[in-house]
Amino acid sequence: MPETVLVTGGAGYVGSHVVVELARGGYAPVVLDNFANSTPAVLPRLESLSGRPVPWVNADLRDLVAVRRVFHDHPIAAVVHCAGLKSIDESEERPLAYYDVNVGGALSLIEVMGEAGVATLVFTSSSAVYGQAAALPVSEETPPSPQNVYGRTKRVVEDFLRDLARANANWRIAILRCFNAAGAHTTGMLGEAPRGRPSGLLSLLARVAAGELSEIQVTGNDWPTPDGTGVRDYVHIQDVAQAHLQALKWLADAHGAITQNVGTGRAQSVYEIIAAFERACGRRIGQLTAARRAGDVAACVADTKRAYEALGWRATRGLDAVCADTWKWQKSGGRL
Repeated sequence: MPETVLVTGGAGYVGSHVVVELARGGYAPVVLDNFANSTPAVLPRLESLSGRPVPWVNADLRDLVAVRRVFHDHPIAAVVHCAGLKSIDESEERPLAYYDVNVGGALSLIEVMGEAGVATLVFTSSSAVYGQAAALPVSEETPPSPQNVYGRTKRVVEDFLRDLARANANWRIAILRCFNAAGAHTTGMLGEAPRGRPSGLLSLLARVAAGELSEIQVTGNDWPTPDGTGVRDYVHIQDVAQAHLQALKWLADAHGAITQNVGTGRAQSVYEIIAAFERACGRRIGQLTAARRAGDVAACVADTKRAYEALGWRATRGLDAVCADTWKWQKSGGRL
């Protein structure tokens, strides 16, 4: 029997791709999602891509009774925790909600896992914990210095998980600091489909190219970078999902907590991303320069050596694939 893995936020952008990779990797995923920023319409697609039934539960992680029921009803052996709020802009405006959902949800999840005797966890963290590092690329030893509420909530959960692993040797925890997840499933069946306006640069570019938005806002062209725009490490969403699969496999023979960067190690500016997307879609993208976003940083790029050495994982898809798959998803409707 395949090992059953609970994927929190399994109907969301990262979580849905993780579900597919887990199923293809021999696991039996179960989705838990409250559909606050996703839709149950993704579930039939998950089953089609996974080639197996994908049980799901509509619940909020902060509802201890509901989460306990999930562990009672399913033989959960491990958890991949993707659920949470993720908008930098929104986190600055709604800090209470971000601490409540991101930190409170993680605490509730760990409480129930402990009660159920489940001690294997992959946590989807973020490069936002680094803030503006003094030197690039950032390694896992770079001191965290998050510049926004979202990043601070991720750091709080990371610190808690490491404390938990030090206090109890039974825990096996992989903390994955994911850089800028982008793109869509190569089949065109999965992609970023938030409720309301998307926040990801690639998704916004796709909406502009499709005529749904008039222009892309470049939030600051006066950053201390080569072309003045923000520089990031964009990693294909399927590579991100495969990193979660590799981390889960690694935990089978591990104890304690590890922290890994999930990125490409390649730096790309906003202007470079726009140019690449124009090549992918064959259209010009309207641009408007806007003010810097609160809580933003000039540049953040991953040092990826540890992920390859420890997990045997590295990103295999480049920027052209990210743009091409995003555009394919958009042309398929870009909705669920």
